[in-house]
Amino acid sequence: MMAFLGTVFVGLIVGLIARAIKPGDDKMGWIMTILLGVLGSVVAGFVGRSMGWYQPGQPAGWIASVLGAIVLLVLYGMVRRKG
Repeated sequence: MMAFLGTVFVGLIVGLIARAIKPGDDKMGWIMTILLGVLGSVVAGFVGRSMGWYQPGQPAGWIASVLGAIVLLVLYGMVRRKG
């Protein structure tokens, strides 16, 4: 249970940082911000392992997680604009 709460807390922090760095108005609630942060960390970990930066099972760092979340925000904005 504590691991889940830790993941939610880290996801929230990463999501808030990504939303603060990326310019524009991204209207999302708390749950979407948490999901953005968690998925940004997953994307960063996947890319990092593919590039050989992280070993299997090693979590992505804070900076990589925020960058992954920013990439997801940009993609979300592109999809939302077209629809």
